[in-house]
Amino acid sequence: MQKLSIAEEILKKAEEYRDDVAQFLRDIVAIPSYSGQEKEVVDRIAQEMKKVGFDEVKIDGLGNVFGRIGNGKPVVAMDAHIDVVGVGDPTQWKHDPFKGKVENGIIYGRGAGDQKAGMASMVYAGKIIKDLHLEGDYTFYVVGSVMEEACDGLPWQYIVKEDKFRPDYVVITEPTNLNIYRGHRGRIEVKIQTKGRSAHAAMPEMGDNAIYKMARIVLGIEKLNDELKPDPFLGKGTAVVSQIFFKSPSENAVADECTIHIDRRLTKGETKETAIAEFEKVIKDAGVEAKILEQTYEGHAYTGATYSSEKYFRTWVMEEDSPIVQSAVETYKELFKSEPKVDKWNFSTNGVATAGLFGIPTVGFGPANEIYAHGPDDQAPIDHLVKAAAFYANFMQVISKKEK
Repeated sequence: MQKLSIAEEILKKAEEYRDDVAQFLRDIVAIPSYSGQEKEVVDRIAQEMKKVGFDEVKIDGLGNVFGRIGNGKPVVAMDAHIDVVGVGDPTQWKHDPFKGKVENGIIYGRGAGDQKAGMASMVYAGKIIKDLHLEGDYTFYVVGSVMEEACDGLPWQYIVKEDKFRPDYVVITEPTNLNIYRGHRGRIEVKIQTKGRSAHAAMPEMGDNAIYKMARIVLGIEKLNDELKPDPFLGKGTAVVSQIFFKSPSENAVADECTIHIDRRLTKGETKETAIAEFEKVIKDAGVEAKILEQTYEGHAYTGATYSSEKYFRTWVMEEDSPIVQSAVETYKELFKSEPKVDKWNFSTNGVATAGLFGIPTVGFGPANEIYAHGPDDQAPIDHLVKAAAFYANFMQVISKKEK
């Protein structure tokens, strides 16, 4: 009988844990874990890490949970944020969002795909490595990061700057539909504010309407969006006026202040500085006075810690021939005997910090399809959990060999 390759042994072992990884995902989906309220799910994840045999399990000051196997080089961290967005309109859900319902081989619930599936698969990758005695000259970290939905990248800013932990490579396990992703657009969020002078609405000529001033700027932002140039890989940046606010003495008065919130998605080559310059030109072309207000997020963790970040999330792209992308491709081919699709996310991930801010080589591979993220059909196929667990375990074998 022909001896199985390591990749074949890993895939076989992953299949043996099909029921275990599915039940673990169901357990953590059943625990609501909104940003800043993740303690219960972090404790449950730490419990499972200990159960399957991680060498070390710890929780940092922000509440991120870490599981470690090994002590060698390279150091690879695989990340899954374990906070979730809200439910929205509960009548749109076919299944209870916090039950982890299984139907036709798919687990449904808030966070099932985005992105507790990645966490479940990573933990069982650790068990596969332990059971097959595949610990080598590398260190494998599984990270359950908090508060990502509130401010992507913030937990990894804390991890690198405060924990002083900087791995050699990062794998983001956000949903990719089992494809390999090598980047995504960034974004900046700003507010623009106009000031006016209030007057009675019966005598508007006595005032200076801040809303009218802002209207010209809003039209300028719409025009800016139409004129943005695309990148061949990441596509086009966008500029969206997502909210508008005003101040006025009453409903029968001229508004003396108006503020808009802008979500500016940044493609390759676009930065905070280029975006601010664009907004300044829009204001100049509108012929009005206005202030650009850069934004900061102030996060309050379940641990009691507070941590802040500017709302500038950097674009990142890894080249196709980079060692980390090539390792991911090789991992996929060894396991699944086919060519992977190498693509990008449409949304943003913690990669804005790991790759965008800190320059750590980063790649994405995750169970579930991103099209269900944040929707009432949030879901993860159990087949994806099994394959992702195998991928993560085999990736450690491939990347560690490339380092030799």
